[in-house]
Amino acid sequence: MAKQQLSPKAAADKKKRDLARAKRGDRKAKKAENQRKRRAAKKKGMNLTGLDYDHTTKKFVSVKKNRGGHGKGTKKNNMV
Repeated sequence: MAKQQLSPKAAADKKKRDLARAKRGDRKAKKAENQRKRRAAKKKGMNLTGLDYDHTTKKFVSVKKNRGGHGKGTKKNNMV
């Protein structure tokens, strides 16, 4: 996938927004959970190449499948 073509100012602004989003509490918790699961799976000898932990299905899935609510879009996936 090609990188977005942004002006230097727009790229800097996006970097700030992305970092603020990544540091929110829910994202930190998911990142920590992912690290725990990944380390435990590696200890068991699992090959995790090309896999991410999916917090919706609670298992490791391909990076490609772990985007956009599994074909249902992000709105349905994130509604409480």
